[in-house]
Amino acid sequence: MYDTVIVGSGPAGLTAAIYAKRAGLETLLIENTPVGGGQIATTDRVDNYPGLPGINGMELGMKFREHAEKLGCGFRDGQVVKVEPDKVTLDDGTTIDTKTVVLALGADHRQLGVPGENEFRGKGVSYCATCDGAFFRKKDVAVVGGGDVALDDAIYLSRFASRVYLIHRRDEFRGAQSLVDEASSKENVTFVMDTVVNQVDGENMVTGVETLNKKTGEKSTIPVNGVFMAVGTQPNTAGIEGLPDTDEKGYVIAGEDCVTSIPGIFAAGDLRTKQLRQVITAAADGANAITSVQNFLRK
Repeated sequence: MYDTVIVGSGPAGLTAAIYAKRAGLETLLIENTPVGGGQIATTDRVDNYPGLPGINGMELGMKFREHAEKLGCGFRDGQVVKVEPDKVTLDDGTTIDTKTVVLALGADHRQLGVPGENEFRGKGVSYCATCDGAFFRKKDVAVVGGGDVALDDAIYLSRFASRVYLIHRRDEFRGAQSLVDEASSKENVTFVMDTVVNQVDGENMVTGVETLNKKTGEKSTIPVNGVFMAVGTQPNTAGIEGLPDTDEKGYVIAGEDCVTSIPGIFAAGDLRTKQLRQVITAAADGANAITSVQNFLRK
């Protein structure tokens, strides 16, 4: 019987493990990949984690893990298929008894699925403007998408980049008109409407995107040094039964205290409803989740 079982080994899950062990809780962390770290493990450089500017994402993830291991946290490989307040079930039928569960499954960025996207991920292809925008100072970049996130990204990147091409497949944006107006007021933001990206070009790094205008059929290449995909994210909850209440996008509803609709089950990191999904906010969630776990166990 564990005091808490943590599902997920990204920054939220590993921070929760660190805080749980420091609180003297019997803790098990379940991960479905042999190497933890979550999304940051695929990031070449993390430049916005305080005190560690420019650190490699894999290295940062391993530092989180090594800290949890040093404190004696137990780890187990497995795919969780069902969660309950008093047990977790794995895909091999194993059940693990626990007093609380911390869900730290994370989320992943939706992909365009075009040639070159995966090849140049971390080499010019990014899914987070606030994470990577500063790397493209005085360079040309493209943002792909038409919602609030894409418009926000274009506005944010306009502070650093020489030119921002906002590429959208429709003739009007889905985002708020106030954001459209703000983006259009930026002299270095160019709207490329009715257009899709067919391919990301590059050698060692991104050199451009190949596009197709859906109305005219015209093909062209836009030379850029970076491509920011802003076509949405999705929580990593597929195939799991017993989840607490979620919003319309599938994110688990929980506040800063990480408390969910099911007593004894907590949600931390990118999985939960929140304004900003970054390493630092995921780590903060891990700490808050364990504070809530302790309060629950005391009661």
